[in-house]
Amino acid sequence: MTVLDGFVWTSQQWGTALRSRALGEVADHFFTTRQLWLRGEGEAADWSRVAAAIGVPERRLLRLNQVHGREVVVHCAEQGGRGARLPGPAGPGESTVAEESWPAADIHMTDDPTLALAVQVADCVPLLVADRRTGAVAAVHAGWRGTAAGAATAAVAAMAREFGARPGDLVAAVGPSIGPCCYVVGDELIDAFRASGFGREIGTWFARDESGTLRLDLWTANRDQLLACGLSEGAIHGAGLCTASHPEWFASYRRDGPGTGRIAAVIRSRGARS
Repeated sequence: MTVLDGFVWTSQQWGTALRSRALGEVADHFFTTRQLWLRGEGEAADWSRVAAAIGVPERRLLRLNQVHGREVVVHCAEQGGRGARLPGPAGPGESTVAEESWPAADIHMTDDPTLALAVQVADCVPLLVADRRTGAVAAVHAGWRGTAAGAATAAVAAMAREFGARPGDLVAAVGPSIGPCCYVVGDELIDAFRASGFGREIGTWFARDESGTLRLDLWTANRDQLLACGLSEGAIHGAGLCTASHPEWFASYRRDGPGTGRIAAVIRSRGARS
């Protein structure tokens, strides 16, 4: 499948992963495909493959109990992984840790190269961010609720607060998610974005076709939020791949329903540049 300039398919033990060339210059990362299901039977083995591919033990691949908000969990190297959950190895057929025991949040970040961070999606936006200077990285889950809550904005602010990151030093990759071609929504979402304080941007993020069908562009919404935080235009890289349009490659909740799998966005710091 063709991807936008700046992204590349790479071979992994399980099959194929997607990477951003620009983000790859700063941090180790990838987006998985539906060759990993990451749910139900076989989930533990799938996450073991993800951990191996990013180069950490399973117990140091950190995840979240995603709740569609803007809460942030910080794992600081100098504080011994504050906020981290580091369980023991999973038994046969068990997940590394039960989903409900991960921190309830949609954003996590670290400057610790011994940790890897993951978020999982099935149409929502997976956003990975890395700081060229400090080496800090973040993984963000932003569906429409998270986007309306300003999850991308919260991530940039937390990286500045916790690690001294400057927006101009950040590189971001927006992974596969449902695109404006397929994300049909109701008018109540416009009301939700207005209630969150957004104004003129709404006219860019929402559009109606000739039949009056309303669609939401999560890619542009998250990109605009990152630009408003001070990231440069050239530092934000979108895969431009719609999960609902590519059943052979991606899970999609909208297309397949609640029983579908998930794709993961995974990132690991390389440490501060000397």
